[in-house]
Amino acid sequence: MKWERTALAGSAGLVHPDDLAPPGWHRLREIAWHVPRLLAGLGPLGPRGPEDGPPALVIPGFLASDRTTMELRRALARAGWRVHPWLLGLNTGAKANTLELLERRLDEMKDPRKVLLVGWSLGGMFARQLAHRCPKKVRAVITLGSPFSGDLKTNTNVRELYERIAGHDVYEPPFPHLTNKPPVPTLALWGLRDGIVAPRAARGLAHEVDKAAGVDTHHMGFAVYRPALGRVVAEITKFLTEMEGRPPELRPMVAGGTLSEPRLATTA
Repeated sequence: MKWERTALAGSAGLVHPDDLAPPGWHRLREIAWHVPRLLAGLGPLGPRGPEDGPPALVIPGFLASDRTTMELRRALARAGWRVHPWLLGLNTGAKANTLELLERRLDEMKDPRKVLLVGWSLGGMFARQLAHRCPKKVRAVITLGSPFSGDLKTNTNVRELYERIAGHDVYEPPFPHLTNKPPVPTLALWGLRDGIVAPRAARGLAHEVDKAAGVDTHHMGFAVYRPALGRVVAEITKFLTEMEGRPPELRPMVAGGTLSEPRLATTA
């Protein structure tokens, strides 16, 4: 199944700057900015956070792994979520069995509650499709700098690299793809200084998400930059409160344990 292309040209036949990926050299800035934080990925890869915390699954971006999302999972765990890694190694693009394996991960959590899906970059695109596949298992979808909207040929500056490594055209993934909003609450967070993804591609159009919000960070910041991760946690809490009519029941972690009473998650 092919993805439908979205027309970008306006009435004057011009492309809006927000629809185009940043210049290619911005990729070098993203990599350089990320290198000093590689040590943050050290540590055990198992679930983090209070054992009775609401379940969350974090899906890494393209050419990233659970090591890359360690700081993101720590931030969610400190807020009181029981955070699980995807455990599928390096994300080298969409495979025929990607959604099947992700659904299996949901089942392996052995938690009767619906799971919060948090996907960074390509991981967010996987999260949206997983929610289409098994909406009864998903509480909400949170995308972080994910290029799910617009023209997939021009909305990132890594498209050619993706096609070379994944082995397929971006418009011809190896599994059926739905372009409409997932049938669960969907929040899109996009980076104000993203050096990889076009702004409009990551925030989506009104009919593609329930809410979108900008975060003052680079693309890599969604995985490793603590100030940005604090904002991500706060936005997730605010969004779920708006959608569900009450704050999520979380016990934020503190030194030596967790707070004794459930309350609104605070940023770390």
